[in-house]
Amino acid sequence: MKTKKYFTALTLAICALGAHAQSTAPYPNKPVKLVVGFAPGGAADHVARSMSDAFGRALGASVVVENRAGAGSSIAAEIVAKAPADGYTILIASPSSISVNPALNPKLGYTPKDFAPVTKITTSPLVIAVNPNIGINSVQDLIARAKKEPGRINYATSGNGSAPHLGGALFTQLANVDLTHIPFRGGGPAIQSIIAGDTQVTFGTPPSVLPMVQAGRLKGLAVSMKERTALVPGLPGMREAGLPDYNIEFWYGIFVPASTPAPVIKKIYEAVQFAMDQANVKAVLAREGTDVDLSKSPEQFSAFLQEDAKFWVKLVSSAGVKLD
Repeated sequence: MKTKKYFTALTLAICALGAHAQSTAPYPNKPVKLVVGFAPGGAADHVARSMSDAFGRALGASVVVENRAGAGSSIAAEIVAKAPADGYTILIASPSSISVNPALNPKLGYTPKDFAPVTKITTSPLVIAVNPNIGINSVQDLIARAKKEPGRINYATSGNGSAPHLGGALFTQLANVDLTHIPFRGGGPAIQSIIAGDTQVTFGTPPSVLPMVQAGRLKGLAVSMKERTALVPGLPGMREAGLPDYNIEFWYGIFVPASTPAPVIKKIYEAVQFAMDQANVKAVLAREGTDVDLSKSPEQFSAFLQEDAKFWVKLVSSAGVKLD
């Protein structure tokens, strides 16, 4: 009996020693999860997978991209918000998770204060595109059809509170038209619904839309910026398209749980900066209409978020955006 108790105590001591050794070992000492709030095939997934290898090399650990789609990316955000603050669970997020969803739904299981901002990583316009078989060839055609058939044109998005959702809401407000919002669990499924003819239009992210435009399966109408951009060649800006007050861009950034130690945040920040500065990463992102746009520090990113949130929250209110 004494021998059994001795070995039990010894086993517990060894386990405790191992756990202590792991907790005090330099970060990182195990794989890191990069959590994406949308299904594979969308913009967030594209950005995450484009940077993950270089990010892992700089960090000194393998980086696993984990898609946790649903609720307009709120599921992924809540998972990271409630994860241990040790740097092993990282969120790649857009304004949807950080500003829009908390404004739309005060009953979420997290708030923006549950995150420590690390850095912005990309900026992109949206792309307005339609099913090529519906006889809409320009933004003005879309407005005319929507006025003629109010509520009958459906726009597909990657989810409630997503940038495409807000892009569509702003469009309906400025063009004074009635479009019906159909949310999906990511950009990929949303685009497939337009190709299939189940929905008709998207204010989609470039990685989701551009390959389909180039393949002739969607017709691009314009980019969501005032002027043309080299990121999306061949499409007019909104001034040229006849809706000059329409101007919207979205970003992706890196976030960790709020109590993550400063040295860990610093290491993640430096590794992300290295990854996003690689020529091959920039080239892959540029081909899909995405521009690398890095913060100079976590503090600068935090200050940016405070100002940026004002735009999105105001848009939610002024456009009457609601959960669908």
